[in-house]
Amino acid sequence: MKFFSENTQHFSRKALRFFRKEAALFLLILCTIGVSSACAQKNSRRFEINRNLDYFNLVFKNVDLFYVDTIDVERTIQTGIRSMLRSLDPYTEFFPEKESDEFKMLMSGNYGGIGSLIMLYKNGEICIAEPYEGQPAARFGLKAGDILLEIDGESLKGMTTAQVSERLRGPSGSTLKVKVRRPGEKEPLDFNIVRSSIQLPAIPYYKMYPGGVGYIYLGTFTGEPVKEFKAAFLDLKKQGITSLVIDLRNNTGGLLEAAVDIANFFLPKGQEIVTTRGKGQRVERTYKTSHTPLDTEIPIAVLVNGVSASASEILAGAFQDLDRAVIIGERTYGKGLVQTTRALPYGASMKVTTAKYYIPSGRCIQAIDYTKHESINYGDTIPDSLTHEFRTKSGRLVRDGGGIMPDIAAGQPEMSTFTFHISPEVDTMRNIFDFATQYCLEHKSIPTPDKFEISDEDYARFLSQLQERKFTYKLSSERLLKELKESLGREGYEAQAGEQISALEQLFKPDVERDAKAFEQEVRQLIEMEIVRRYYYQRGEMELLLRTDTMLPKAFELLADPDRYHALLRPGTPAAEAATAQK
Repeated sequence: MKFFSENTQHFSRKALRFFRKEAALFLLILCTIGVSSACAQKNSRRFEINRNLDYFNLVFKNVDLFYVDTIDVERTIQTGIRSMLRSLDPYTEFFPEKESDEFKMLMSGNYGGIGSLIMLYKNGEICIAEPYEGQPAARFGLKAGDILLEIDGESLKGMTTAQVSERLRGPSGSTLKVKVRRPGEKEPLDFNIVRSSIQLPAIPYYKMYPGGVGYIYLGTFTGEPVKEFKAAFLDLKKQGITSLVIDLRNNTGGLLEAAVDIANFFLPKGQEIVTTRGKGQRVERTYKTSHTPLDTEIPIAVLVNGVSASASEILAGAFQDLDRAVIIGERTYGKGLVQTTRALPYGASMKVTTAKYYIPSGRCIQAIDYTKHESINYGDTIPDSLTHEFRTKSGRLVRDGGGIMPDIAAGQPEMSTFTFHISPEVDTMRNIFDFATQYCLEHKSIPTPDKFEISDEDYARFLSQLQERKFTYKLSSERLLKELKESLGREGYEAQAGEQISALEQLFKPDVERDAKAFEQEVRQLIEMEIVRRYYYQRGEMELLLRTDTMLPKAFELLADPDRYHALLRPGTPAAEAATAQK
């Protein structure tokens, strides 16, 4: 028995050693298979890449050799590159060497030039649309409405706005000679203008309103937004503000770091603001506040709309997730992607989407899934039913996948079709632009933007101008009615509905006099904005716009009611539920 027991133990130890060796060998085989599989996958992907690059190379060479006409090599290749990148998302872009200045301006927000917006005028001419306040164009005497004739003796006839813009730009400190034709002047005028580094303000307007409410319009996160914001806020603090409105409407974003630094002004040091995650560890990074804040207690309302995007959404989203501010307005754009720049040979560059960002609650607010798009429309917006719930610091419910939803919904009235077609950006006849030019010739000065209004006689004169020029436009309802009429005809109901269709055709027929009266307030504001801009630049335009703004009063109303403000940021209490019901 003892012999049996000892031998059994001896056998067990030998068997254990044997099985351990076999297990180690088995694991080694598995690892080898795994590594081989990974290598095979890697080699397969490398093969696919090389094969398709060979296709592209051979296709281009065959086209170059056998195509019936001589092809433009650069244009053809760059079209292919841009089409490839456009198939990914609208933010991944290629910039050849000749567009390097545009690329630098895009990334930094500044450039060497005269500081003026130009536009295509009538008869193919290029004119000054808006000289920027304090910049060379304005300082040396150029005015909106000036027709550009020559730059440094070179005629601009037949040139595009891009070609003229290229000639206006140049090294800071260099001089250019500009010849213009000015309305009201018999002879052309010559201007010697010294270019400078053009840095458009990130904050064109801020103000203290009654009740101690400070207002800051933050238009971009490029340039020097952090420096400008700090200066504006501290100035408002000196004036005695007790609450603050930050306006991010129409702010399409800029530098992520700028959003973090501005959030830092109102949040404690060490607070996580945003995390980026992409392919590989190099693009994974958490951004935290790193400085002592300016004010962690002042009540804040943030205004947003459907154009507020990217860095604007990081700032608004961080404030919402950390219950630091009440968001007022419309659902934001929903851009949760991060781009970085890459230098390429021969002076080219590219901007490529490398990561998604996640705000403090852990949500990504990207609204469109670009991996599923099959057309230039870039895919579908993620439906609300497929979004996920997250919680703010105090437990409020928020969602991902569709921008930042405001805590208080508010919007601006939709512009009428008539007003849209007559706006300076759309109307190729330049009716409002020309009327403003003539008005400025007749008026050396005007009242301040908060008081300026055109008279009834001025508006009547504008309507006469429209009629003299035979201004026309099309209504979308007119097109839809035509489609309805055709559909009724195909289905055999046109005769029965004849009278009703005729009545609708008369109703939806464009009528300048009728619509100019129906939408008079909208048109008046466009005219007044164009005129005010000539005297008071962008800050004057902002002040006039805010005079009839519908969102700003919502912010004033909220900030004047501390109980409601704090209740909105603290869920679960009766006061919070009552406040939320008012949304």
